[in-house]
Amino acid sequence: MNKPIKCCTLLIIIMMLTSTYVCPILAAPSQEANQILQDSLSIIEIDHEIERISQEQEALIQRQQELRSNLITQQEQMTLQRNRAGSVLRSYYMGERDKLLSVVLGAKNLKQLLSLYDYYLLLISHDQDVLQEYESNVQTMRKTEQQVTQASLELETVKTSLLEQRKRIVMLQSRVNEGVSASKDPDTLRKLISEMTAYWENVGVYEVNRHFKALAQAMQDLPQFIQQQQGAMITNGKTITINIREEDFNRFLKSENELFNHFNFSFKQDRIVVEGQQGTMKLKVEGHYTVENEPQNAILFHVDHLVFNGLELPDTTRNKLEKDFDLGFYPQQLISYVKATEVHTIAGVLEVKLELSLK
Repeated sequence: MNKPIKCCTLLIIIMMLTSTYVCPILAAPSQEANQILQDSLSIIEIDHEIERISQEQEALIQRQQELRSNLITQQEQMTLQRNRAGSVLRSYYMGERDKLLSVVLGAKNLKQLLSLYDYYLLLISHDQDVLQEYESNVQTMRKTEQQVTQASLELETVKTSLLEQRKRIVMLQSRVNEGVSASKDPDTLRKLISEMTAYWENVGVYEVNRHFKALAQAMQDLPQFIQQQQGAMITNGKTITINIREEDFNRFLKSENELFNHFNFSFKQDRIVVEGQQGTMKLKVEGHYTVENEPQNAILFHVDHLVFNGLELPDTTRNKLEKDFDLGFYPQQLISYVKATEVHTIAGVLEVKLELSLK
């Protein structure tokens, strides 16, 4: 194959790939059509959540069965160990070990004394091992009982969540069906739903995850960036105030990853807004920070709204992104002996208050 033919073939392949999932765009999208498309995406995302919950439910059921099986085995072993421990305790209560000690002390010569004393120590040691093993297994069995109870509670929670998500699916599907039926051009709307769904699952999910991953990686370098900013940290007694300006934060992110060249981060009153467009993908994220102390002191980001190409995705998608990508800021990475107490966003500024903590 000569070079012109190779180039032509490559060009055709590229055109086929790039045209496979082209973002569907309505010429004049009505509010009703947008709502149907949004509900359709929600159905897809909630369906994924149902699949995840179902897998979690199966894992919990299996764990519960294993724990209960372990508990039955431990209870059987406990019956035998209880009898052994009871026998040891009765021997002390009845004074049998005292009699043995008297025999040891009544030895006629040193050799006999040493032999009897070694036997006495061996017996006492065995008694202690029996009692310690019994106590250890009691604690193990109690721990297993607690795990069985906890697994049962978690399973009930998962079952409730599963039922709720299934109800949401039924409601949304009914609304979509009614909307499509009432449309002036149902066939076109069905095709649009199919194309939007394919675009989201094959392009959108990947791109959203890629951007969140890049942001999570960038946040790891934020403490170092703050240290380099003159005047960003103000100390007043035991309180340290960090002020991050909007323009500095955007500059920091763009220096971390070129993906952020197409996006802008805005600090509003009590919220952060991220907006941008790359190719056919438009993304808007709104969220806020909170101070959390468990499992460690941190400033965590919560996604309140996630809008993809004008369509808002459901809470299940937002929750999964928060779980999969850590967008938090950990003050002790900046200064080891501080903890965050407050976080606020006002027009153009993110403000964090830290206090000295020697604990």
